[in-house]
Amino acid sequence: MTTPVHHRHTALTLAASGVPVLPLRRGKVPFGNCPDCTGNACGGRPNMKNPGPCQCPGVCHAWAAATTEPSVIVSPSWAAAWQRAVCVAYHPGGGGLTVVDLDDAAAVAWARATLPATRTVETTRGEHWIYRGVMQSANAVRPGVDVKSSMAYVRYLGLGTGHLVDLPDVVRGLAVKEPPAVRPAPGSVSVPAGSGDGQCPHRTPVFLERGIAMAVQRITAARSAVHADVYGTFLAVLSTHGRCGCLTDTHVNRLFTAAQTKGETARHCTEAWTNARTTLGL
Repeated sequence: MTTPVHHRHTALTLAASGVPVLPLRRGKVPFGNCPDCTGNACGGRPNMKNPGPCQCPGVCHAWAAATTEPSVIVSPSWAAAWQRAVCVAYHPGGGGLTVVDLDDAAAVAWARATLPATRTVETTRGEHWIYRGVMQSANAVRPGVDVKSSMAYVRYLGLGTGHLVDLPDVVRGLAVKEPPAVRPAPGSVSVPAGSGDGQCPHRTPVFLERGIAMAVQRITAARSAVHADVYGTFLAVLSTHGRCGCLTDTHVNRLFTAAQTKGETARHCTEAWTNARTTLGL
């Protein structure tokens, strides 16, 4: 059975590694604001520019209470919280991390087929995939998948297995909402021409084929929010292959065919492709 001393020791260990921590109460949720801070009346600091507890005693402002200061973690003002705490949480963005929260077996299967391997932590129903890098947090980016980084907290469930890798564009793309079309859809798909020197490393057939196959699988596996999935997939493909001339009409047509099989129109596919290129400055 975990104890307040155990929770506090875990928090100090995490804080020593540069990861801001906070206690969670019953229900695995943050402690509520103290009376003086209700409704943020104190002008507290729940923002990324100056995250951390305000000057009141106790644990306030949810994720923004997370701290790496040992003196705060062991202070009398936090003692009551540790007595009631059921577990320790951390603010991934404050520690330079992003967590892809996979809530069920289907989400885990999607991640294994789509995302680069990284440090993985088992959860009650799924897994946390942890990457090095910070991004905007976003809930329900696809069925059973949340992205938690800035302005969010994650329950600490152990060190996990595997090695941290840098946050990939495919994860960043999950939180990107498709912008409106910036110009009328062209009559045909425009594919980046590339450098033309024939030395692009992505021209390795296995690398390129695997990337396109994974992108097609991601579109095919979409169970909801197909529109956003198509755009996010196009964005991920172009972020990797859009500047080097790897892509051909055959590759793009495979992506369009997968999207249209899920019910997207040819016009939307072209607009999503154009908007993704515009977003990336291609």
